[in-house]
Order: sequence, then structure tokens, then C-alpha cells
Amino acid sequence: MQKYLSLPRLAVVMVALLFSSAAICAQAEKPELSSEFIYKYLVAEIAGQRGDLGLSSNLFYELAKSSRNPQLAERAARAAAFSNQRQLAIRSATLWLELDPGSTEAQEALTQMLLGTGKLNEARPHLQKLLADEATRATGFLYLNGALSQQSDKAGALRLAQDLAKPYPELPEAHFTIAHSAWSAGKTELALQELKTANDLRPGWDLAALLRGEILLGKSADDALGFYRGFLEQYPNTREVRLAYAKLLIAQKQFDPARQQLKQLLEADSNPSILIVAGLLSVQLGDLTQADNYFQQALDGGFQDRDQILLYMGQSAEQQKHDDQAIALYSRVEEGQYHFDAQLRTANIIARRDGLEAARKFLHGLTDLDSGQQVTARQVEASLLMQAKRSQEAYDLLENTVKTLPNTPDLIYDYAMAAEKLQHFDVMEKQLRELILLKPDYAQAYNALGYSLADRNVRLDEARKLIEKANALSPNDYFILDSMGWVQYRQGKLDTALEYLQRAYSQQADPEIAAHLGEVLWKQDKHDEARKTWEEALRKFPDNELLLDAIKKFK
Repeated sequence: MQKYLSLPRLAVVMVALLFSSAAICAQAEKPELSSEFIYKYLVAEIAGQRGDLGLSSNLFYELAKSSRNPQLAERAARAAAFSNQRQLAIRSATLWLELDPGSTEAQEALTQMLLGTGKLNEARPHLQKLLADEATRATGFLYLNGALSQQSDKAGALRLAQDLAKPYPELPEAHFTIAHSAWSAGKTELALQELKTANDLRPGWDLAALLRGEILLGKSADDALGFYRGFLEQYPNTREVRLAYAKLLIAQKQFDPARQQLKQLLEADSNPSILIVAGLLSVQLGDLTQADNYFQQALDGGFQDRDQILLYMGQSAEQQKHDDQAIALYSRVEEGQYHFDAQLRTANIIARRDGLEAARKFLHGLTDLDSGQQVTARQVEASLLMQAKRSQEAYDLLENTVKTLPNTPDLIYDYAMAAEKLQHFDVMEKQLRELILLKPDYAQAYNALGYSLADRNVRLDEARKLIEKANALSPNDYFILDSMGWVQYRQGKLDTALEYLQRAYSQQADPEIAAHLGEVLWKQDKHDEARKTWEEALRKFPDNELLLDAIKKFK
């Protein structure tokens, strides 16, 4: 690739730029085409083409000031915004608006830049001007939601929303904007009150109903479900609200009511998005044939994200043990968001069908991977080695990868877990403590270290503190609740241990949680409950080592 333009091509570019600069200068207040103006203009253009937007924006700003040309001010504002020179972007946009006061585009650009830098008071008059146009006022308020939600000063954003909405008490979008800002600022009751007003002004408005449902979900899933149910009884044709209701029912594992809601949606409209949700629900219910039908209908109906459907269909084929069909589906996933995931899933099938070495060969053949994908590919390879009980090889692979690609949190975590598997507890602890320093909010690092100490019955007070920290970072994570129950058990607090383990097991019927729960029940002389817990888990996970060890321990 040539570093510089060839002489003939450079000549063409120079002529084009000269004509461009002459055209712009002709529109300026002082149209004389000075040599200095031409020189700066050419340098600004060439700098922009070479990616030096900092130099380009500064030069365009100087030219705009001297020539009083709004086009140059616009160029300066856009270049400064792209190069993240916020103050210069604001100055340039201010000049652009000054030179072209009737430009809505300049008004919007300056407003966006002021909001982007948190200058709410400076943005206020510009927002008022934008909202003055009745034809675009409603959409203007809806645009505000996104802009204000990005502000760190939530209370200030709420005050601004209230001030802007004050002249328009009959506009539902104005009340919706106040509600959205109030919710962001933690003023839940105010948000609900404003949404009620919005609904009174526009009965059955789905956008207000969706926000109300989301706010209520923060209080209680039952409250949100009750609201959706009542709203749909009154306004049965609000498709987006019914879809949100169905998704929440699925999240709450109320599958039969969810199926009824999706059936109603599909009877009214075979929208590909609804077909996808119906397909995922069918997967949850174990009806994979019906799931495939829904996915195929969405594919035939022109669902925009074709590769996502292919990935879902491949996963369904995997669950049905149709490995060749799954690989064929994954091979149709094109380059993009889902391609790498499809390749990793193919590797897992190859490992199951053709053996570990064939899967490793496939993984090593993946090309054009970025650093993050390289890490993930090595993690998958290490996981396959672990499943094949080749723990030392998995450990060596992760150790080498950590050295090659350092400071990668998930990779360090996997390396620490491989070290624990081989009882290299000093390595495990060193890696997890380094991970905590690297990423202090990595909840699973605290949890893993705390659980390891508890499981080995050492430094139990420290173990409990580590797990408490993990729980504070990630509340209600069932693995962390399991760890909390286990450390309480080790400290002899059986009732507290039972409470945590039952909460964990109610969220996820994991075999290791079942092993711990059964052991606590046994120690409380609830032998029948312990046996029942183990036997239920054993039917689903007959080869789980921890579960088998627990049963053998108390048999």
C-alpha cells in the first residue's frame, strides 16, 4: 500500500480541493481567496483524509472564524466530535449556529454536544427552541429520554425535564419524559404518577405501559405481572405489552400462561420477532419440533437477523442429538456477530462426535481471530481437555495462554480453577488475588477463593468475608448463595446454611448445590429429605462426582 499519493493522483486531488475551497470562500463574508486560506484549507482536508481529525478540526474552526462561513464551522464541529475534542466541538457548533441561526441541524448538533458534556443549563435554551415547533415537539420529548438517561447528574436531568415539560401539560410525551427521568433519579412514585397522567391523556399508550411494567418489576415481579394482566384486559390489542408480559412469564417460569399469550399474539400477527420468542419458549418446554417450526417460519418470514435464527436452530438440533444437522446449520452462519459462536459450538460437537483431537485441530484452524476470540478459543480447548479428564494439559494450556495474553480476567479465572483442580492451591490463590486487583468488581473471583477456603475447612472467617463481598457485588447469584450456605455449614450454623442452600437450589437445580443441601439436611437428621434431594439430582446428573461423593459419604 502506497504511503503517499502518486503525482498524477495528487494533482487531481489538489485541483478538486482548490475548486472546493473556492466555492466555500465564495459564500463567505470576505470572498477573497488568499494564499493563506487555500493553504490552511488544503492542509485541513488532507489531514482529515489521513485520519488526523484533531488538526483538521482546529484548522477548519480557524477558517470558519475568519471567513464567517457556516459550512466550515459545520466541518469543524463534526471533525471535533469524531476526534472526541468536546470543547472544540461545542465552540464550533456554537459558531455554526451563530452563522446559520435558522439551521435545525446546527441547533440539534449543539444541543447534543452540550448534553454529552453534562452542560444541562447551557443546553436548556436550545432544547426549549427545539421543542417550540409543535410539529416535532412530541418526538423531541421522546428523543430527550435517551439524552437525559446518559447524564450522571440524575437529579439535574429530572429538573431539566420538568422545566421543559411545564409549558405542555396536555402532551403525554412530556409526562413520559418526566417519568423516565424520575425513574433514573430513583423517584419511583413520581415516575408512576407521571405515567398515570400520560395514560390518562393517551389511554392504552403502550410505551407508557411498558415503562410502568419495567418500574414495577424493580419492586416485584408479581406487581409487574398483575399490572400487565390488568392493562391487557382493558386494552387487549396492545401487541408490545402482551409480548413483554409473555417474556416476563417465561422469566418467571410460568410457561403455560406464557404459551397462551404467545398463541394470542400469533393469531393476530405472525410477526417474526414473536415467532422467535415462541420458539425459545418451546425450547424451554422441551418441545423442540415446535421450536424448529417457529424458527423456520421466522426465517421464511424475513427475520432481519438470519444468523441468530440459524444459531437457535443449530442449538435445537444439538439437543436432539442431530449433530450433522447442527453442524450444517452452524456452517450457514455468516461472518459477523454470531459466526465465532457458531464455530465454537461446532468444535464441541466435533469433540463429542469425532473425538478431542479432531476438535482441537478444528479450533487451531480458526483464522482471523482478534485477541478476545483467541482467548475464548483457548478456554474452550481447555474445557474440552478438562471434560476428557486431561487436567494437567488443560492447566498447561491456560498457563501458557495467560503468559501470552495477560490481564484477561476470564482467562485468569479459568487458569485459577484449573490450578485448584490439580490442588495447586497456592497458584489458585495468587491468580485470584491478582484478578481481584485487576478487576475489583469481579464477583466470581471473591466467590471462588472464599468457596475454596470453606471447602478445605481453612480460614473460615476470611472465607465468609470473601463470599459476602461476592454476594454484595452479585446479589442472588445461586453459585454465590451456595458458597454462602457452605461456609455457614462449615462454621456449624446449620439453619442459616440450609436457608442459603434452599434459596440457591430453588433458583437452579445444580447437582453440586444438591450435594451440599443434602449434606446439611442429613446433619440436621432430616435423612429422608436428604435422600430425596440426592436421588432427584442423581436422575438428572448420574455422573456428577461431587454428588456421588456426598451420597457415598453418608450411605
